[in-house]
Amino acid sequence: VQLQASGGGLVQAGGSLRLSCVASGHSFSRAAMAWFRQAPGKERELVAVISRGSSAYYEDSVKGRFTISRDNAKRTVYLQMNGLKPEDTAVYHCAADYNAILSDIPKDPDSYEVWGQGTQVTVSS
Repeated sequence: VQLQASGGGLVQAGGSLRLSCVASGHSFSRAAMAWFRQAPGKERELVAVISRGSSAYYEDSVKGRFTISRDNAKRTVYLQMNGLKPEDTAVYHCAADYNAILSDIPKDPDSYEVWGQGTQVTVSS
């Protein structure tokens, strides 16, 4: 299984981007999916998680601005990012946990077995 992330770019503060992450293989619906990000000089942090049952979790700093969603038919998870701030600048990675049960919302990066290559998001002030 591989994950291919896309949709990053350069945007002004207050703008929007939508990230996409497409999974290969046929077991996407069995995975909890997450977006993590890592800014230069900082540790990787969880941004959002969507469970197999489509329940969502958001890190406090993105609540109300970001929305995670999934389309199992397209094997794709999305991250809609509105109201972007300079502090959102980072490389964003999608990740998949194929061992999750229906209601799981894994927050530990060690739970995720498969990672995408990352897409750069840069927000200018």
